Amino acid sequence: MDREIWANVMTAIHRACRELEYSGRTPRFPHWLVVAMYLWSVFHDRCLSWACERDHYGALFRPRKLPSISQFTRRIKNAHCQKILAHVHEQLRVSGIASSTGYLDGKPLLVSPVSKDRDARSGHIRGGFAKGYKLHAYVNDQRRICVWTVMPLNVAEQSVAMEMCDYLPAPAALEESLVMADGNYDSHPLHRKLAESPARAPLLTPLKGQNRVGENGHHPVTLRQMGPQRRELVSLWEQNPDLARYLLKSRNNIEGVFSVLCVAMGLSATLPAWARGLARVRRWVGAKIILYHARLLAQEHRAANVAA
Repeated sequence: MDREIWANVMTAIHRACRELEYSGRTPRFPHWLVVAMYLWSVFHDRCLSWACERDHYGALFRPRKLPSISQFTRRIKNAHCQKILAHVHEQLRVSGIASSTGYLDGKPLLVSPVSKDRDARSGHIRGGFAKGYKLHAYVNDQRRICVWTVMPLNVAEQSVAMEMCDYLPAPAALEESLVMADGNYDSHPLHRKLAESPARAPLLTPLKGQNRVGENGHHPVTLRQMGPQRRELVSLWEQNPDLARYLLKSRNNIEGVFSVLCVAMGLSATLPAWARGLARVRRWVGAKIILYHARLLAQEHRAANVAA
């Protein structure tokens, strides 16, 4: 499987370098090499300096010449290499079938409580508080991570989801589009924003704060203020609660994606010691997502060959 994964990664890197124009002076070490070295280090859960030693390469990938550690760390941060990484992610992401169903969720990425990381923040996690960051992701039912970002742990999931709405892909069939999430995302501004986004999808979540609703239901003023999108959700839970619970079961898809990222790709709940600072953490998580998509594509090709 590793050979297929790395072949998909290298194909996407070379295609990205061909399609992205570069107007500067031709560097001694090409951009594709710098990006490949970085993904190779993330593939093996190692720091940047590890990638600059020739002994750490094998039959899958063996560059002729390697940059120094200072050159490599400087080059991987420049704008063109970041564009290549983004282009590689986009290539591997769109390899699946268009989908009309998506899922929103977040995954904490923690650091030590005494870490001196200036960008990490303390925030609420299940069972208490911790310090670190959070991966916010929108996953479709083809298990592709379509939109994602990493923010400090204290940033609310609803606020990040509001910003992500403008980047959500348009559904394959508008009349079938739907976005599902847990109760943390039940916010009437988010319901309205999703309806106005390119996805144009209703949001299905468990209702938040129902223990404060009286026996006669919501007050008419409250219903008017929450907007038509959330009123439809309230009506669904009142009239067809079994259907709502049945639909929400498929939200386990995004939990499965996070599980694969953790178990197979090494995106554990605790960040490695070399991933500190928001820019580094985002780049490292983005590389893990690229490798996840390459693995998913390899699995699908293998299944198609077996079926043939």
